[in-house]
Amino acid sequence: MIAETATVGAESAVCADPVILNRWHPVASLDEIRRAALRTLLLGAPLTCWIDDAGTARARTGTGELEVRTDFGYLWTTLGEPDGGVFAVPETGEADRRTLNALTVGIGVSAPRAIENFLDMAHFPYVHTGVLGEEPHTEVADYRVEERDGELWAVGCVFYQPRASAASSQAVLAEYIYRVPHPYGAMLYKSSPTDPDRMDAIGIFIHPLTDTRIRAHLFLSVLDEVSTDPEIRRFQQEVIAQDKPILENQHPKLLPLDPRAETPIRADRSAIAYRRWLSRLGVTYGVIPAGAPA
Repeated sequence: MIAETATVGAESAVCADPVILNRWHPVASLDEIRRAALRTLLLGAPLTCWIDDAGTARARTGTGELEVRTDFGYLWTTLGEPDGGVFAVPETGEADRRTLNALTVGIGVSAPRAIENFLDMAHFPYVHTGVLGEEPHTEVADYRVEERDGELWAVGCVFYQPRASAASSQAVLAEYIYRVPHPYGAMLYKSSPTDPDRMDAIGIFIHPLTDTRIRAHLFLSVLDEVSTDPEIRRFQQEVIAQDKPILENQHPKLLPLDPRAETPIRADRSAIAYRRWLSRLGVTYGVIPAGAPA
């Protein structure tokens, strides 16, 4: 059996951006391709990935087989020549964590738009009402953004949340740390309701089908001995179901990198830093570069 997620259309130009080509991209969770081979796109190029009879993850395009990695329960592959492996997530080595792919969802938006939304706390009370936020608790407290070893970090983030996770039983002031180790991937470290000394790790890993279509993998490595896997997944599915229509109605679907293109406010500090970071990296796929016509 072969599952299909997309076919090449007239709008699907193959990526020519070396910054993005020379990255590892998460195409599918290993559980997904254990069930059936997947025929899809990666950066506009046709791609098939599967688990062979020996249990090895494999991927190929029309020009031949690709190099593959299986970090964090996903098949990662590349159309270029990455300098090194996939970024590290040390939490996955802690035996008492629940590590899983909460869901994979297709969204009609560019990868950078999806990452920017993941970094935005200001939308919590309005989009995720009663869960990640609620009125009148709408203020985004001051926080700082910094670059560490080529990654973007937002630290000192705090936000009032009525139900911060599947394991939560009361409202909390949740502490957040955001990390962007990949142009199309981000991590959130969030105070755990079950362990005050450590943080849950939540990731959004983007499979870019084209420059305006993605599959978003929501990755979890959490300290939760209370919830079942279906409960954990259901909580995250409800959150992303609220984000999906917002993302798909954004215009333009590509992320403008010109700082004058969209009006920034203080709550957008991470978004501003992310756009500048993409510009410094030289990313052109999934964005409108500064100076380019919208």
